[in-house]
Amino acid sequence: MIYPSPLPGSIYRSHEIFQNLFSDIQSDNSSEIKLSDVWRYKMKMKEQKPCLTPTSRQNLETGMADKYLIIEANGGLNQQRASICNAVAVAGLLNASLLIPRFDFHNVWRDSSEFGDIYDEEHFISTLKKYVDVVRELPKELMEHYDFNISNIPNFRVPAWASASYYLEQVYPVLKEQRIVRFAPFANRLASSLPPHIQYLRCLTNYEALRFSIPITTLANSLVQRMTRDSSSSSSGGKYVSVHLRFEEDMVAFSCCVYDGGKYEQLEMEQIREKGWGVGMVLRGMGFSITTPIYLASGKIYEADKNIAPLKKMFPLLHTKDSLATLDELAYFQGYSSRLAALDYIVCLFSEVFVTTQGGNFPHFLMGHRKFHYGHAKTIIPDKRKLVVLLHNTTISWHAFKNEMQAMLEESDHKGVAIPKIKKSTRKNSIYAHPFPECQCLRESRFSTEE
Repeated sequence: MIYPSPLPGSIYRSHEIFQNLFSDIQSDNSSEIKLSDVWRYKMKMKEQKPCLTPTSRQNLETGMADKYLIIEANGGLNQQRASICNAVAVAGLLNASLLIPRFDFHNVWRDSSEFGDIYDEEHFISTLKKYVDVVRELPKELMEHYDFNISNIPNFRVPAWASASYYLEQVYPVLKEQRIVRFAPFANRLASSLPPHIQYLRCLTNYEALRFSIPITTLANSLVQRMTRDSSSSSSGGKYVSVHLRFEEDMVAFSCCVYDGGKYEQLEMEQIREKGWGVGMVLRGMGFSITTPIYLASGKIYEADKNIAPLKKMFPLLHTKDSLATLDELAYFQGYSSRLAALDYIVCLFSEVFVTTQGGNFPHFLMGHRKFHYGHAKTIIPDKRKLVVLLHNTTISWHAFKNEMQAMLEESDHKGVAIPKIKKSTRKNSIYAHPFPECQCLRESRFSTEE
């Protein structure tokens, strides 16, 4: 009564289980799977009604002077990406020209990159030209009113997840009068549910218009080739697994707790907290062999050598962008978190299996992009509730743990092809994580063109 049993997850025990099971893990090759055989389900797309694409621009009023939208995208790489896609959608909705999106410098992300450093600016403009005019500069006669300083343009505060009707009823009258509206910041300022022809603009922007810049794609493609080459030599058929871990120094600073057990407990927690045991055991339990090439996507990992050592024990062919690229190749990217994240994004996109241990924009965008590209998300999201219970049991056998992991892989395979049921104008989840059915028309037109 005085000392009740600790709840699962309240005490970190993964390291104990790893030590108990490691010899069984190393000697077990009874259920190894080939990377080419991981995914068995196929996506079944329902026959679409005629695609509702914006074949022409909105024409809210005739004879009006040009109108312009300015947005400042804040956050990391993929939060900015969401803001850009939403900005194009709003510009299409209001029949306004869009100034090339501006990136907000934040003291957490510390990245001063501009749009053209991350994305191919010319491709962005030309891809959207049929639907939305994207401009590099604002008219001089308009900027004269604001002393040629964009910061002097009044900031229009839009509520989070604002609907299309809000923009038409509240924003459009101001835009009509002033010819220019600025949104800063613009994260999460547009509802998930939009008219189909406006959703199409989100799809087009995310999967076609936002192509990474040449320096990023050049190095990222080289990293993919190096992973593929390593995979071929390890008899993985040129395929590899990518893993997204959130164990950067800034995340540790935000998430680590201070306990009252004194200096000894702090040192002990420092040694065992958030290491690679859990991910490694999950993958080995699912049947991924010791020869499976792993690409680890992450920012600067807190005490990397110490914290990644257990994962490398189970998967010696473990790579990061730092191990695959030379210092000279990475020089352009150092100190720019979004550029570095873009490298990880591309290498993860082309992996046969993507494993994510956390939520957030990076895995959500990747999962949706992979689903659009492959017709299957090819993503493993371990069931944390199950893992908490399993990793609390220090007497669990390797056989029992492995059975649970293989059931988890089966569930990920099934979810990878699932399409959410969406009634008209009632989408609640993110179109960036779940692109279908709204992006189906774009995908069909894209792949029919490639054929």
